[in-house]
Amino acid sequence: MHSRAFAFLIIYLLGSASGIKLDGNGYTNILFAINPAVPEDTQLIERIKDMVIESSQYLFKASFKRFYFKEVKILVPSNWSKGQYSRGRTETYDKANIIITEPNPLHGNDPYTQQFDECGAPGEYIHLTPNFLLNDSLIEVYGPRGRVFVHEWAHLRWGVYDEYNEEKPFYLSGNIIEATRCPKTIVGSMIAVSKPHKSCPLDQNTGLPMADCAFYPAMHQNIQASIMYLPSLDFTGFCDKTSHSVEAPNEQNRICNYRSVQEVIDLSGDSKSSVPMETSTPPETKFTVLKRSRRVICLVLDVSGSMSGDRILRQRQAASLFLRRIIEEMSFVGIVTFTHTADILEYLKLIDGETTREALVNSLPSHASGGTNICAGLEKGFEVLRKDNGDTTGDEIIFLTDGESEITCLDRVAQSGAIVQTIALGPSPNAILQHMSEISVTGGKYFVASERLDTNELLDVFASLTTSDGDLTRQTIQLESTGREQMEMACSMGLFLLIKQLEITQPIWLFTKQIHPTS
Repeated sequence: MHSRAFAFLIIYLLGSASGIKLDGNGYTNILFAINPAVPEDTQLIERIKDMVIESSQYLFKASFKRFYFKEVKILVPSNWSKGQYSRGRTETYDKANIIITEPNPLHGNDPYTQQFDECGAPGEYIHLTPNFLLNDSLIEVYGPRGRVFVHEWAHLRWGVYDEYNEEKPFYLSGNIIEATRCPKTIVGSMIAVSKPHKSCPLDQNTGLPMADCAFYPAMHQNIQASIMYLPSLDFTGFCDKTSHSVEAPNEQNRICNYRSVQEVIDLSGDSKSSVPMETSTPPETKFTVLKRSRRVICLVLDVSGSMSGDRILRQRQAASLFLRRIIEEMSFVGIVTFTHTADILEYLKLIDGETTREALVNSLPSHASGGTNICAGLEKGFEVLRKDNGDTTGDEIIFLTDGESEITCLDRVAQSGAIVQTIALGPSPNAILQHMSEISVTGGKYFVASERLDTNELLDVFASLTTSDGDLTRQTIQLESTGREQMEMACSMGLFLLIKQLEITQPIWLFTKQIHPTS
């Protein structure tokens, strides 16, 4: 029960790395996000850019001119004020592919990628620290930042794994002691760490070097691979079928069934959909630096006749949960209802405490009657969103309807620049509702929720409509949701005690060990 909850918590908080696209040979929609705990430092932004430019050139060479970084977004915290930043739209910390945040106690300044032990599956996110990017002395420890980033990118994008193993640094190949590495042609020396001038003693039981021994590869290697072994060395590629060592006790062999890194990359959709470029150098990377402003939301709620009875009750319950527990402090929220026409129940209000939250809850509709005009509701929602700055770009509409209406305003929705999160309640919503919320139109999500009273689907949808800036102390966490039939069982298993425990031990790193992040 507890391990399952821990794993769910991590996924819920950080989401999955998504949204990256391959446009021809160039990766786009890559999002870096800086945690609000990181002090404002414009040099950090420049170091991110320098790293990406260097890594783009290195990736281009390592992939035989097949891939490079075309477009990158950098999201700075909302509390940064010294620079000139574009306004973020759909970009949030919890959607980031690469997060810049304080060291994880399990890893220190080590760059790592969150993966879940599945070969070829994209990782969740890359974790970098400000110190890794700003402290040049760490280049001697980890290697050039651009190479390190390509190492982590291979984890993130292609689901490959490390070819070293700190727990099993040596193995026997026949009667020969080998260091865990790829390829075996990497040259180096086995040295006693505590006594560098003495040879490594051997364990009589295993025939392998003792724990105090380490393999130190020569810094300059006249070979092509491998980036997934040590990016600090002069490597320019990945181990392929020819150079791969199937005997090495590393994660790549264990998880990928002894296939080489290059074989896994070749099987990816990226490799299958691209061909090498003819140019000798990759095109320049385009950078956009963004800052997310306060969240501005309008609830647009269907109160037509088909929403009467249980539907209007479920709508009010779920919206009340959202207003009381989910929407973040210092956000703006308005409420619109619609039938064949639309009405503004609440203009934008700043969420600044329980009083404001309860006032909005008390404004929620409890009766339904009349026809349905979805576009009237959306237009009135845009009117409310414009009240803060005259624009709707990047603002949100949470749109709940049973969908039994024509929709003729799709172009208007797209032109608004707003994010429309659509919740279809009931068995027969208009199919175009899903298209309205797809990424290509508004960047929103589409949900279908049951109207049955013995399910919590609608509550769960509203509970999921949260964003994070990386400050876990201000974020609502839903560990588990149960319907009426499961409630007594969940309580008897101590779910309440688990929630109380998590309120005390909030930092995420207390639970990441359950997942084993991979560097």
